[in-house]
Amino acid sequence: MSTPDDRHHSLPRRRFLAASGAVLGLGALHALTGTAASAAETPQWRPGVRFAPARNWINDPNGLVHFQGEYHLFFQHNPDGDQWGNMSWGHAVSPDLVRWQELPVALEPDELGEIYSGSAVVDHHDTSGFFGGQPGLVAIYTSAGDTQQQCLAHSSDRGRTWTKYEGNPVIPNPGVQDFRDPKVFWHAPTGRWVLLLAVGDRIHVHGSPNLRDWELLSEFGAGHGSHGGVWECPDLFELPVDGDPGRTKWVLIVSINPGGPAGGSATQYFLGDFDGTTFISDGAPDEIRWVDRGADFYAPQSFSDVPDGRRLWLGWMSNWDYAEEIPTDPWRGSMTTPRQLGLTDTGDGVRLVQQPVDELAAVRSNRRAWRGVIGTGRSPEFSGTSLEVLATFQPGAARSFGVDVFAGGGHRTRIGYDVAAQELFVDRTGSGTALISPAFPARHATPLAPTGDRLPLRIIADRSGVEVFAAGGRAVLTDLVFPDRGSDRVHLFADGGNAAVEVEVFDLTP
Repeated sequence: MSTPDDRHHSLPRRRFLAASGAVLGLGALHALTGTAASAAETPQWRPGVRFAPARNWINDPNGLVHFQGEYHLFFQHNPDGDQWGNMSWGHAVSPDLVRWQELPVALEPDELGEIYSGSAVVDHHDTSGFFGGQPGLVAIYTSAGDTQQQCLAHSSDRGRTWTKYEGNPVIPNPGVQDFRDPKVFWHAPTGRWVLLLAVGDRIHVHGSPNLRDWELLSEFGAGHGSHGGVWECPDLFELPVDGDPGRTKWVLIVSINPGGPAGGSATQYFLGDFDGTTFISDGAPDEIRWVDRGADFYAPQSFSDVPDGRRLWLGWMSNWDYAEEIPTDPWRGSMTTPRQLGLTDTGDGVRLVQQPVDELAAVRSNRRAWRGVIGTGRSPEFSGTSLEVLATFQPGAARSFGVDVFAGGGHRTRIGYDVAAQELFVDRTGSGTALISPAFPARHATPLAPTGDRLPLRIIADRSGVEVFAAGGRAVLTDLVFPDRGSDRVHLFADGGNAAVEVEVFDLTP
């Protein structure tokens, strides 16, 4: 559970009043309540393909799991207000990772405290004994009351209702302040469940045969990676390098708040080996590998039990530097688009790569394409506010080049490549007039050395945010933006010389 400043809020338990069953996405701002938009509300910023709740606060994704034809997204949620507090698990399901249906709140606070982050798994062989020999869903979460402790809940009806385990907590607090965010998976070689836990600025690894009885196996983190803030929301999974099943590495994910490269919260990763007990990093202890160098990709979690074996995840699209100040209403916060992960050997070492999930192609419409030279005043113009842009540039003599989205009225969000600096960037200093915080207007960049004479960019520009993937997903930037009404134009640019480009633009219409 990521928190703004490690404080503990204790708010009274209240009921979730909104009705359930609405499909959230384009045009669904008030689908749960049937009310009309007021002047204070901001439908122009509601994502078209990214998940946002009908109303109120959202942060970390929780319990991502596929079961019986549905992807489940649980999430940190305050069902009663638009600020962080009174944490519960919201719930949404999707058949395709694009069209989400919000369901009633899954887990509410109880005598052990608020419901902080955690994970969910399919207990295929009923190791827990909760399901009478049938498969079922088990959620593992942090209860945050006087202390943070790990608890279980189980569901036999596809996640629609949950029963909390009478033996909670299953991992009591050992006397530390930050003790949260359990991520669980089945480790087949050792025949047991493995649980990762964020403890201060370390990761603890636990093991269990039945999800109820846990033992501490090992610890990772001393002297490794960034320690600019508290470690949170771990994940651990194995991936092939360049698709070779005979060459794999384990990927350990650790979110950190604060200390990110763009300021505030961010997510780092480690590569190495895991034997079911101990994770051993193969990187230099002081090496820091960031998952995303934008400001707004935090607390990602991967889906368990994806049927085709892909490793998929999504993250909270915000930053604790200003999350409680963003100007959306009646909802406060959203997720990124789901992404599929891989590893590739770059020549400078193996690196994590990300791309939007293949399923996103099914909601493309209204294709527009152009090929030519830019930088001489000749450039096409496109329009739209929920778009996917695929552009391949040949730099030529240009010093920088790229794509402006959400342009109009003297504003724009600029996505580009600086040739001399060899970096991909998102510049949101002129993205709109909404007042958020002094930390918000900024230019964020990530190193990207050229490989050949072409640079492919893939951009998801969805109403109140951009997600940028370059060079096959080796470089990724995720940033919130809040364009003014009418800022719906897309331009190509090249500064200091000409550049050649081939571009396709699609509307995204779930």
